[in-house]
Amino acid sequence: MDKHRTPATLVLEDGTTFHGHSFGAKRPRAGEVVFNTGMVGYPETLSDPSYSGQIITLTFPLVGNYGVPESNSDHGVEDMLESARIHACGLIVSDYSKEYSHWAAKRSLGAWLDSEGVPAITGIDTRSLTRRLREKGTMLGRIDIDGHDPVPFHNPDEDNLVIAASASSAELIGEGTKRVALLDCGCKHNIIRNILRNGVEVLRVPWNHDLANEQFDALVASNGPGDPSKCDATAQQIRAVIDRGTPVFGICLGHQLIARAIGAKTFKMRYGHRSQNQPVRDLTNNRCYITSQNHGFAVDGDSIPKGWETWFVNVNDDSNEGLRREDGRVRSIQFHPEASPGPVDTRFLLDEFLTEALGLEIAHR
Repeated sequence: MDKHRTPATLVLEDGTTFHGHSFGAKRPRAGEVVFNTGMVGYPETLSDPSYSGQIITLTFPLVGNYGVPESNSDHGVEDMLESARIHACGLIVSDYSKEYSHWAAKRSLGAWLDSEGVPAITGIDTRSLTRRLREKGTMLGRIDIDGHDPVPFHNPDEDNLVIAASASSAELIGEGTKRVALLDCGCKHNIIRNILRNGVEVLRVPWNHDLANEQFDALVASNGPGDPSKCDATAQQIRAVIDRGTPVFGICLGHQLIARAIGAKTFKMRYGHRSQNQPVRDLTNNRCYITSQNHGFAVDGDSIPKGWETWFVNVNDDSNEGLRREDGRVRSIQFHPEASPGPVDTRFLLDEFLTEALGLEIAHR
């Protein structure tokens, strides 16, 4: 046993404790404890802004064996990560591998976490923890580090997490004859990369940006963290864009905000969908796809108004996974067509939207 390891404890709001050892930053932290059942993709997961305020439990037992790539961006868009920093509050794993091997790796997972001030615990029975979260639902929790005073529990749903996750100012990225406005609510950078590969110009704007005087040919509302009701001002902006006849596409939080913009309701899920193996069914043709997902809120499918229809549903629990207006010019999905991590089976959905909305020929097909 390594006597130099620092003891660390995960404490849940119901009093349950799990003991392990620290391998990230040696600082206490509080947040919402959630679980992700993906087998790979911890660099993308930790840098996904949608995980703001959350302590992530990875159910796959061995974590860290392929290290972390370096941060490298062009016009503020990372080429391998989903943002320029870690957004999660903490990380819980069963077995951390300090030794790593991968052609793109530049540092260990522990070193990355430490450099960003994010605590992590190894040696936790993540199977037992996940079963408890499935039975009781996601819970508030905190990471206690030996030798440091604990911090109080904090519910991130009380905060507007999008403020810190969004872009701070408007920016033009790329070149093209058509312009797509990207409403950045905490956008994963692979969404930007996937739009750019279609040869268009991207106007990336903050979550609360006034779109009334901007010129663009289509709007994409991105993913992001937290409770969609905190962003009703954004939903009103989306409603105005819909009313002026501009094509709109929403992803994850963007899907929920489009739903709220048209008068549908959203609600907090018991423990959400966080993995790269979520099956969804397209109600228009009954086809199923395996998708990457990360959300704790969902759209109430029964509240979708007349003139709109449910597009996708989750095969596991029948929750709403997509909606669209009957003419198809406004559509949204709860899952991530850009993946990162996960399967790219549904990437064609974003390409099809851009093709139809902008009249483009997709050169990469």
